[in-house]
Amino acid sequence: YRSICMPDADPILLELYRHRFEGVADEMGVTLRRTSHSPNIKERLDFSCAVFDGGGALVAQAAHIPVHLGAMPASVDAARAAVDTWAEGDVVILNDPYAGGTHLPDVTMVSPVFVGTADAPSFFVASRAHHADIGGMTPGSLPLATELVQEGTIIPPVKLVDGGTRNDALLHTLLRNVRTPEERRGDLSAQRAAHTVGAERLQALAEAHGANEVTTYARHLQAYSERRTRAALSDWPAGTYAFADELEVDGDETVPIRVTATVEGDAITFDFAGTGDAVDGNLNAVLPITKSACYYVVQGLTRGDIPGNAGSLAPVSVTAPEGCLVNAEAPHAVAGGNVETSQRIVDTVLGALAQALPDRVPAAGQGTMNNLTLGGTRPERTEDVASGLRPGGSPFAYYETIGGGMGAHADGDGLSGVHVHMTNTLNTPVEALEQTYPFRIVAYRLRPGSGGAGRFRGGDGLVRVYELLVPTTATMLSTRRNRGPWGRNGGKPGAPGRTVLIHPDGREEKLPAHVSRTLPAGSRVRVETPGGGGFGTPADKDAS
Repeated sequence: YRSICMPDADPILLELYRHRFEGVADEMGVTLRRTSHSPNIKERLDFSCAVFDGGGALVAQAAHIPVHLGAMPASVDAARAAVDTWAEGDVVILNDPYAGGTHLPDVTMVSPVFVGTADAPSFFVASRAHHADIGGMTPGSLPLATELVQEGTIIPPVKLVDGGTRNDALLHTLLRNVRTPEERRGDLSAQRAAHTVGAERLQALAEAHGANEVTTYARHLQAYSERRTRAALSDWPAGTYAFADELEVDGDETVPIRVTATVEGDAITFDFAGTGDAVDGNLNAVLPITKSACYYVVQGLTRGDIPGNAGSLAPVSVTAPEGCLVNAEAPHAVAGGNVETSQRIVDTVLGALAQALPDRVPAAGQGTMNNLTLGGTRPERTEDVASGLRPGGSPFAYYETIGGGMGAHADGDGLSGVHVHMTNTLNTPVEALEQTYPFRIVAYRLRPGSGGAGRFRGGDGLVRVYELLVPTTATMLSTRRNRGPWGRNGGKPGAPGRTVLIHPDGREEKLPAHVSRTLPAGSRVRVETPGGGGFGTPADKDAS
């Protein structure tokens, strides 16, 4: 993306095209949701869609998952680098974290869109969906791995569809390496359907308004976002602001994440020098994840209704030492970097910018996604086999992130029981879970008192209890278990989270933050998520 000053843009057309492009991404998302098979995509909405220009620069995105969208430009770049000649109907698929991906369950597709008489793509449409299983050591594909190959099937950028013809050999290879092939087949088809809709809508815009106008206003929109973002940053206090947080990696062992934010003129730089080295486990993050977290914070703090695209990202620079926790190198495992380390990067960046914008930055939210995967084999039931509705003995794989407390802020309490920062999913409804999987939810409620005290209280976490009806492999990947999310301006920290195993005999066992076990039927897993940090001293609350 190159900044282009376009003073001749018609402001009414600019606003129309903003909503037209965003509408394309939104409709792609609606299609993906409605045609998907897995509860993780259909119910939790763990997917994202976006539109890019012919040079691979972001034009518009739907209001989906922050950790997906900020890193998706790297996926489009990787796809474009892997393909010499694009044709109508092409679909590139990838999930390799070291070639444009984030972590292996996030499967990305990229398709070209030709409008008018152009021989080269005028646009690209892209989708990223979290597949509930992509192979690997444990069901759900978030294992406690030490290298990438243990985490699942690695897909470099490759054409799944070439000129409208599907590569069935590739598809069969992918499906042979996952536990739930029919569900994966359905979700991959849903992504392809979303791309078809996105391409059709962009082509319809070009037919109605002319290809030149449509592509020109894509550039106008990017330039407009850059001008507004730079104007917002120029109002921030110039200076250098440093902060450090820590990430639990193994028991009491932590790794520091350090950032120095430099605000200078109309731009901002984030430097992660001083961050600890990549670890042996799966909490390493690739650089696109780190960039995504920084983009998210800047977009949240610049306020206003600035369209999110390549222009709004242009004034933000991110650097990190090669081989550190937030810029890991192959073959390190990275499954947890996408879901856990991304959250801590956000906390660290917010901690730095709180020094520049004390009234805008909240206390820390729960700082974890509380990732739970459950998998095994459904029971053989004669009535199911006879009906043909569900084959007896078929495998299942479930994945969910669980909400918690949001940090309090200068104007009020934090929200309770919500997903915060880098995840923007819903919860999976209990009815959908119990209809689909061989377990039941026996409790689902807020966790009173878990939010940090202060003039304004942090939001409370959640309690969710799963009862397993068949032998099940359970994997929990979480953080903020030893130290709760920090408060601000004298506010108290939120309560740390806890995961408790209730054995069939009633005995309770506190589990580590990162754990994977095969549990007998009748076991219960109770997840208690962290509360958010408080803002201001409790004495201020009493005085008011």
